[in-house]
Amino acid sequence: MLVPRDEAPVAARRGRDRRARVLPPRPGRPRIEGEPPTTAVVGGGIAGLAAATALAERGVRVTLHEREAALGGRLAGRPTELADGSGVTMSRGFHAFFRQYYNLRGLLRRADPGLEALTALPDYPLRHSSGLRDGFRRVPRTPPWSALGFVALSPTFRARDLLRMNPVAALPLLDVRVPDVYERLDGVSARDFLDAIRFPAAAHHLAFEVFSRSFFADPRELSAAEMALMFHIYFLGSSEGLLFDVPGEPFPAALWEPLARYLRGHGAELCTGSPVDGVAPAPDGGFTVAGPAGSRHHDAVVLALDTGGLRSLVDRSPGLGDARWRGQVARLRTAPPFLVSRLWLDRPVAPERPGFLGTSGFGSLDNVSVLDRWEGEAARWAARTGGSVVELHAYALPEGADRAREQERLVGQLHAVYPETRAARVVDARHEWRADCPLFPVGGHADRPTVRTPHPALMVAGDLVRTDLPVALMERAATSGFLAANALLERWGVRGQTLWTVPDRGRSAPLRALAKWRRGE
Repeated sequence: MLVPRDEAPVAARRGRDRRARVLPPRPGRPRIEGEPPTTAVVGGGIAGLAAATALAERGVRVTLHEREAALGGRLAGRPTELADGSGVTMSRGFHAFFRQYYNLRGLLRRADPGLEALTALPDYPLRHSSGLRDGFRRVPRTPPWSALGFVALSPTFRARDLLRMNPVAALPLLDVRVPDVYERLDGVSARDFLDAIRFPAAAHHLAFEVFSRSFFADPRELSAAEMALMFHIYFLGSSEGLLFDVPGEPFPAALWEPLARYLRGHGAELCTGSPVDGVAPAPDGGFTVAGPAGSRHHDAVVLALDTGGLRSLVDRSPGLGDARWRGQVARLRTAPPFLVSRLWLDRPVAPERPGFLGTSGFGSLDNVSVLDRWEGEAARWAARTGGSVVELHAYALPEGADRAREQERLVGQLHAVYPETRAARVVDARHEWRADCPLFPVGGHADRPTVRTPHPALMVAGDLVRTDLPVALMERAATSGFLAANALLERWGVRGQTLWTVPDRGRSAPLRALAKWRRGE
């Protein structure tokens, strides 16, 4: 059943935490005056759309190039026809729009001021194969009671487990400062950091791997600084907690088509199915952007690509950057492959099943979504057929995994989680295999490219970029896109986009004092 439309948007439209940090832009004119500069934005995902929006709103003539047929990047969708003749939209699946994603939500508000397209889910439930269950609905939202409440309410923290923990090793979590956290923890893996704290094994697997799974990474390879940053964003840095919203329709209809109309209304040229072959610095300080349809000159360029796309384009553009910058780009790594399987079943799952469930201990299965609980298109299909639409995610799979075998295993793991699905017939299925999310490896932060490059009119945006702000995942993508636009607007004397983040340090003075003592300050 869908969340009622008169209830869901209430949480989706919540304002920012009153202690959120504001990052005002540099002073300048409100808009471009005279002949507008031209900017090519390469990549139509969240980062590219954010950059294009901020530039077009201020009168810059924007041309956005997206290689695929639709906007959205890793949140794009494409039409497909099922075996029963139904037309549906297939995407790379579930994404949580957390309430701390201030800049992403600000981008979406351009075309949807009330965020009516987002639907609130009531909880972030977790389930382990041992039978342990957890969630975040009852956890207090205000730091530090959020972290303390989680420990008190979670069945993964028993009294004897708490006595075994090393509280001194956990003190860095109490005052996560950006970028200091990278100097202190980037050389340690997330797994080793949790081992040093001696978190209970159940909490290790059920609760804290939520953060490493968000990065599509094995915690043995993930920087502890990134995990600590996530802990800060959701527990000790903001009062929004780990509750989230999801789009009530597939990504194209809910998010990107309205935003595309908004951009076109501001004069932006949106070129989908338009790959860029190379970018070359021009003698006048601008750039020549080459593609299958020919070359065009632009005054500035924003590269808003995924890891593989950025590496490939820079490799094909030998005139870009200097040796150090090109080396940084070449050393970027992608997270391991992941699988998204969407199944259209001939019967419903049990009515008590949540719209989303994080899982652990069920082999490669990381989460299960019952899409017809909250997505309109899936709900309409389920109502018409009497079936259900179920989506399965498996992250950090082995390189070279046998795809057919992994897909079969994933369905078998669904049967273990929701036994009633064993009797269901699969009307149709779609499987997405991808390996294009950025990896944040141990010790890799200092070597990541930043928004600014050796060329003052060439910017990089995306969730792979080092921003030195307390943002991650989709919010890092949106924030970096706005930062790229702001850097260009500053060159032209125009005021940029105001940004917001959670506080860049712990909110509790006593806890900050404890962390400071641990640092020996």
